[in-house]
Amino acid sequence: MSIESSIKAYETALNGNDIDTILGLYGNDPIFMPQHAPALVGRNAVRAGYEQVFASIKLDIVFTIHEVETAGDWAWVRTSSAGRTRILAAGVEIEEGNNELFVFRRENGVWKIHRYLFSTNRPRA
Repeated sequence: MSIESSIKAYETALNGNDIDTILGLYGNDPIFMPQHAPALVGRNAVRAGYEQVFASIKLDIVFTIHEVETAGDWAWVRTSSAGRTRILAAGVEIEEGNNELFVFRRENGVWKIHRYLFSTNRPRA
């Protein structure tokens, strides 16, 4: 699977609340760094983080890849995402937009997400 197809698979899984597919895209030693939260280190913490996200919101977003840089078994990808977020507790839908940085590492010949962080480019009032 190429890096670009991994990002597309991540987008599909994120919009589908598919934690198992998301975790399958991450490598053996993942770190997820969501905005306004401590870094989630390790598979169990990353899973718990996505469970919390999906219990709170429903996403409908699209990623745009702006650059992919590789160096041996490492790569970094700068993306942005835009779309809609439904806040489940409030039953409201809002515009969503983020800047993201993915760090990939090739594990057993396959590109895996090693680190992922994001921050909004549409601050809420």
